[in-house]
Amino acid sequence: MTNPKSSTFPALHASGCFIIPNPWDIGSAKILHHLGFKALATTSAGFAFSRGLPDEATALSLTDVLAHIKEIVEATPLPVNADFQSGYADDLETLARNVTLCVQTGVAGLSIEDATGDDASPLYDRAIAIERIRIARKAIDATGTGVLLTARCEAFLVGDPDAERVALDRLVAFAEAGADCLYAPRVTSAETISRIVKAVAPKPVNVLMVSPVPGLIFSRLADLGVRRISVGSALSRVALGAFMRAASDILKTGTFDSLADSAPFKDLNDIFTR
Repeated sequence: MTNPKSSTFPALHASGCFIIPNPWDIGSAKILHHLGFKALATTSAGFAFSRGLPDEATALSLTDVLAHIKEIVEATPLPVNADFQSGYADDLETLARNVTLCVQTGVAGLSIEDATGDDASPLYDRAIAIERIRIARKAIDATGTGVLLTARCEAFLVGDPDAERVALDRLVAFAEAGADCLYAPRVTSAETISRIVKAVAPKPVNVLMVSPVPGLIFSRLADLGVRRISVGSALSRVALGAFMRAASDILKTGTFDSLADSAPFKDLNDIFTR
């Protein structure tokens, strides 16, 4: 049965470009909805940090991750894309089962990456990585929900010495294996982004922006053909950074001037009352 949220999510990728911000809890999800964003995506790092844990696939149980995804899905009427890392499984049978469980949370989309979490061999073998996308596609199709599948190549993120070649090769293969959207985190070159967009066309490309990059603003990314822009853990780190600076200032100076930048109580109360 088609998920009502997943029925509207693909349309956002059909033309133009949109920003899909990443809340890390119910409150941040509701604020982003209030501000007018059209879709949301979870962030594994932002969620882990909110629990006082590092961003490692083994830091949180699958049960905790699925519960978190479900609460973000239920926080607003917006479609949600789940950062599902590598599916929390190495073997294909468990991967398929976990993808099915993720779909059952009500997500409109989910992403599967090719990172292993192993420093010695940071990426799955090419053939295995492609088969994992194929298995994820089959698991989603079996649910009949229409959930959108994003395939991620982590070559840039893990520091592969031949990252561009690896990413281009794998993203094309992932598209052929059934991915609906393609994504190579930490690409910051307009030329590389353009090559990725052209290589996987007509399928849409997601670009991650976690810090300012000269020249790479929304309009420029849209001109390059990017369909979706996410910010990963950046918003959660902005919030934590402001918190740390304010708390440190209180401790060091004994003054409370830093609290002047806080969000108005009434504004937050009104958002959370709706």
